[in-house]
Amino acid sequence: MEIRRVAIVTGSSSGLGKKTAITLAESGFRVVVNYRADEQGADAVVEAVRTAGGEAIAVQADVTKRPHIRRLVEETIATWGRADVLVNNVGPFIRERKRFADVTTTELDFLVDGNLRSALEMVKEVLPYMRREKWGRIIHFGFGRASEAPAWPDRSVYAAAKVGLVSFTKSLAVEEAPFGITVNMVCPGDIVGENKEKNIADVKRVRDDETPRGRPGTGEDVARVIRFLCEEESDFVTGNIVNVTGGLDVIHPSSKAP
Repeated sequence: MEIRRVAIVTGSSSGLGKKTAITLAESGFRVVVNYRADEQGADAVVEAVRTAGGEAIAVQADVTKRPHIRRLVEETIATWGRADVLVNNVGPFIRERKRFADVTTTELDFLVDGNLRSALEMVKEVLPYMRREKWGRIIHFGFGRASEAPAWPDRSVYAAAKVGLVSFTKSLAVEEAPFGITVNMVCPGDIVGENKEKNIADVKRVRDDETPRGRPGTGEDVARVIRFLCEEESDFVTGNIVNVTGGLDVIHPSSKAP
């Protein structure tokens, strides 16, 4: 009997998470569309998946809160009895440039909880189900060059959280390999706005002089890498940090904060 694997994609009511959820559904995964506040967006993703012949449910949960995380996974198990793939897409970012001395404690908590702790808590909750099946795929999100732990002036807290997630990704990959669970990180470039939900074909003729590749990045660029990492035959690919940047270095070497 064919196994219908189940993928949880956090923060998937819009943007890269939405594109990832739809792409995985197109590949045969049952998809859990997680959202914090955008119920309408999540319902639209579920409807798109079902219209295309796939299976999806929407589950509200703030993945920075442990009780919400537990409920998200419990609803997944209650619906489909398994949790095979976890894509930790949630990762808040503050566009305003700030030196660390000017970062508020509220902003510090927001960035660390959203980019690091939430991922750890989500993994903690799904691991027993993946181990039970001797199969799992865990995908984290980083930023270009995160594996190098570079200086990123004015983004120090965000950078610290993501670089911490790099080490967690590599460590967990070793720990869980005997259980058939792979752990990898995908690092998008500066993919912004509507491009997060676009296909590559949509931007083929759009010029982007900042990106060495010469065109903007899209959600499809990222989602197709995640799809590959989630394939049955990708069980030998683990502990990797994959840049999807078009060659762009998003990091400015000096502070530009006011």
